[in-house]
Amino acid sequence: MRYRYTVIIEQDEDGDYIAEVPALQGCYSQGKSYEEALMNIQDAIRLHIEARKQLGEDVPIERAVEEVEIYEPTASS
Repeated sequence: MRYRYTVIIEQDEDGDYIAEVPALQGCYSQGKSYEEALMNIQDAIRLHIEARKQLGEDVPIERAVEEVEIYEPTASS
């Protein structure tokens, strides 16, 4: 089976990158670079899916992803 998930990667105040998968509660990883965080989260996703299957739990499927763009209102001069 092929799985596809949205991954959110943010840089923390120390410069490290934190990656999370919202559809897989508790699935996080990190890295010193964006690329390292992305590689590490892929491993974390594989392990997360494997653990769920071993426990007899369903593996969540992400059905739709929407991006919303919000503009900050500008102050009147």
